[in-house]
Amino acid sequence: MSTRKESGAAEPVIEHRDQLLIPMQKGEKPREQWRIGTEHEKFVFRAEDRRAPSYDEPGGIRDILLALEKFGWEPVVEGGNIIAMSGEDGTVSLEPAGQLELSGAPLVSLHQTCAETGRHLTQVKEVGEELGVGFLGLGMWPDKARADLPLMPKGRYKIMLEHMPRVGTMGLDMMLRTCTIQVNLDYSSEADMVKKFRVGLALQPLATALFANSPFTEGKPNGFLSYRSHIWSDTDPARTGMLPFVFEDGFGYERWADYLLDVPMYFVFRDGKYIDAAGQSFRDFLNGELPALPGEKPTMADWTDHMSTAFPEVRLKSFLEMRGADGGPWSRICALPAFWVGLLYDQTALDAAWDLVKDWTMEEREALRNAVPRLALDAPIPGGGVLGDLAPEVLKIARAGLAARGQLNSAGDNETGFLAPLDEIAKRRKVPAQDLLDRYHGEWNGSVAPIYKYSL
Repeated sequence: MSTRKESGAAEPVIEHRDQLLIPMQKGEKPREQWRIGTEHEKFVFRAEDRRAPSYDEPGGIRDILLALEKFGWEPVVEGGNIIAMSGEDGTVSLEPAGQLELSGAPLVSLHQTCAETGRHLTQVKEVGEELGVGFLGLGMWPDKARADLPLMPKGRYKIMLEHMPRVGTMGLDMMLRTCTIQVNLDYSSEADMVKKFRVGLALQPLATALFANSPFTEGKPNGFLSYRSHIWSDTDPARTGMLPFVFEDGFGYERWADYLLDVPMYFVFRDGKYIDAAGQSFRDFLNGELPALPGEKPTMADWTDHMSTAFPEVRLKSFLEMRGADGGPWSRICALPAFWVGLLYDQTALDAAWDLVKDWTMEEREALRNAVPRLALDAPIPGGGVLGDLAPEVLKIARAGLAARGQLNSAGDNETGFLAPLDEIAKRRKVPAQDLLDRYHGEWNGSVAPIYKYSL
């Protein structure tokens, strides 16, 4: 989740509705300036007992963050607490229960992305060995109950933790017990954004299936392959889901702003502190009628903050954010941006991907999204067959898109190799969660403890 930094500069007050469109409009970039921003989270555990460390215990989350200073990272402080580290490779931040996230820098190629990921994992592993902690790449804690997990001292999390049980049954699970991989991608125009948004939403269930990696809850199979994805089905319906309006005629920045205005607020950030505005209306805020700040109107920074509190399967800010994948190991971290860059950053590939899904109805898209957490590649698709039938076709399009980009490394290799883990999954028709379940029922003898040996 976002890490807010004080700018120190006076933010412009929103006086006109047109200002709400500025972040999306500013996101427009010519193709040569398109970049790839990859985010990935992992669980932190004590090597000696697999316990999730608290923030301020010796060798805990704060110490892990501070230990990154030797690699050139600099602390980001909120309320006297170090909540992130900032550096050339982006930001290392902490999620609500101490999950560690790298929000990577905007990069030109997947070669750079994977090198960045490699640097980060090498650094945290070195720190982990010094402090006696390990890191686990999964979509959900395999054995931890909510009560087993610490809470991080970050203002927005406190507000969200209090609000979540009011609006859904699994919001706390989302915050405390899950990890994801995401990629942030650019667009050239409003029309380009719309097409990418639609392809991203329609094919998000395929990404969820290929990366499904959360089959255990509190030490037992939970009946799902991506329980993390299932959790989002009852987190907060006002700010999640498949967004039918994105496929309607006339969709664009205006309609997205309308959607965001209908998303209830969480907070307002003032003087380095988060003020609870949970459930209140940004529309009221525009009119100076926000109960949490009576008489005040929002700034552009308030709007940017609010944009970060919607959690649909694809999210628009000043870039598009693909949000459907479970956390996983190094190889799959690089595969997720490869999948989406291949589909969305080459026009021929984007057109081909849209041709595959353009005739699906909203009901069909919704049914697919609802089936995937349990069935993954066996989920039925519109027109007959299952998602596993579609996967090789989509990966072929993505591969062609990556080849067309012509981004070569020093050895002369293009970016297509980063799809290899997904090609293997599609060929076997077996997602990572199914491999874990096989081990659980086989060599692990009904225990999830050995999963920690498969940590990052």
